[in-house]
Amino acid sequence: MRLGIYNAILHDRSLPEAIKVVADLGLTGLEINTGGFLPATHVPTMDDILVSDAARDDFLGLFEGTGVGIAGLNCNGNPLHPNPVIGDKHGEDVRRAIRLANRLGQHRVVTMSGLPGGEPGATRPNWIVNAWNSAALEVLDYQWQIAADFWRETDRLAADHDVKVALELHPQNIVFNSADVFKLVELTGATHVGVELDASHLFWQQMDPVAVVRHLGPLVFQAAAKDVRINTENAALYGVLDNSFRKLSPEEPRVNLGGDEWANEWPKNSAWDFVALGKGHDVAFWTEFLRALHEVDPDIYVNIEHEDTELGRIEGLEVAAGILKAADAALEESLQAS
Repeated sequence: MRLGIYNAILHDRSLPEAIKVVADLGLTGLEINTGGFLPATHVPTMDDILVSDAARDDFLGLFEGTGVGIAGLNCNGNPLHPNPVIGDKHGEDVRRAIRLANRLGQHRVVTMSGLPGGEPGATRPNWIVNAWNSAALEVLDYQWQIAADFWRETDRLAADHDVKVALELHPQNIVFNSADVFKLVELTGATHVGVELDASHLFWQQMDPVAVVRHLGPLVFQAAAKDVRINTENAALYGVLDNSFRKLSPEEPRVNLGGDEWANEWPKNSAWDFVALGKGHDVAFWTEFLRALHEVDPDIYVNIEHEDTELGRIEGLEVAAGILKAADAALEESLQAS
């Protein structure tokens, strides 16, 4: 399997330094953020790369001789946001990432499906998670039409550039589970839009990532290695949809998500947390996760995403890489024995 790291956790250092971290951990790929919620920290010459062969070659030259390659591009954001300051920018970021991937010889762009407002004239996205009443289904009908129009056009662009777009099944997106994936493909006839299988968002929804990989099959284009720990006592009281987040003030460190939207502080007594691999599920689980991915595509990228606030940047990557490499070794041993 091809194992790497999503570079957001390494935005505190230069690209050559980030590449060295990947190599030192015994991994071979770096998934590079190119826009959306986060800045393209490691691709400051993006606009030049799109038009200049010399700029492209200079950028690719940073990877030569390192044993590390580009493991896809990432532009997670909300391209369907009803506020054009956010939605239009993130939509263009997706299109630009597709063009950039083609220029760099890459064939995967990771992003999110996005989430529209609930009706014409809305200014905020509206996430329907339990459409028990008719009004909620009417909202979804409106949102799916917007999503289908955007992704039908984006799929054509991706096909023209020999790129496959992998959607992360993330909360506050219209596509956040396997049923939604099939619906998007059916509505659009997409051939180049599929899934980035991030196990973490399936765990907290009480889904089985291994079963989902096999259910989606060839629609799985890329994968993220991130774990979740269910805090059972809190989950029993608050449920996995607990909304006890705190809005951060302008005086506090916070992450801008576009326009006037910011990431909130995670709940203190959370029902679940993002953790490094092994802190939620053991090597045996991750071996079976890799096995299911291997059945779909033996050359698929599986990139660590580190969001464990209990561990430092490098410490968390070391923990995750140790588990992921052990799972990969166990998979390889079992394949050779069969």
